[in-house]
Amino acid sequence: MNDIEYLKKYYKGNIEDAIKRLNNGEPVQYIVGDVDFYGNIIKVDKRVLIPRFETEGLVEEALKYLTDKPIDVVDLGTGSGCIAITLKKKLPNINMDAVDISLDVLSLALENAKLNDVYINFINGNMLEPLTKKYDFIISNPPYISYEEEVMDIVKNNEPNIALYASNNGLYYYEEILKNCKNYLKDKYYILFEIGYNQGNDVKQLALKYLNCKVEIKTDLQGFERYVIISNV
Repeated sequence: MNDIEYLKKYYKGNIEDAIKRLNNGEPVQYIVGDVDFYGNIIKVDKRVLIPRFETEGLVEEALKYLTDKPIDVVDLGTGSGCIAITLKKKLPNINMDAVDISLDVLSLALENAKLNDVYINFINGNMLEPLTKKYDFIISNPPYISYEEEVMDIVKNNEPNIALYASNNGLYYYEEILKNCKNYLKDKYYILFEIGYNQGNDVKQLALKYLNCKVEIKTDLQGFERYVIISNV
């Protein structure tokens, strides 16, 4: 289905206006106002990144390791809330926290949680900094694009740069999380990251630098390295 067909199927307003917005370079997902993420409707606008199929893969990986028990899980840099909401819907008994630095973003994530009829404990702050307890499971799709990397105009000109780019060749947030996470982890833990296609070994080396752990790198549906699973289990 191309973008015009998608608009005609899902857009509820004036289709001619919607096509003008599309022709002016606005992503079809922002025009429609929501996306299907792992079977859930997630509202999106320019406050948040558009959830992508690679992040559905991150959820798929998480579900291989999580069980429906009252364990403590946190989603760092939650954005639209798509990861936290999907995990909570799939595993209602987990205790799900979600952190974002922007109150404006958290207001949209809260809308999405209500829309999907789940309770998420949303926390305002920068990654680990606002947390006050220990977790069994940390999951994150942080900003990971290097400032030098070429990005499509439709992404660069519309989606929030704060959610796209990171310093240190895109590795900044991985290192910040890994070097500071010991105080927020239980004795047995998992950490799951979505990564850029060429960052697997770098993130692995950071994990081994800061933690006594096992590290596994997994590929997405296109065969690119996309997920890092860190654990001591």
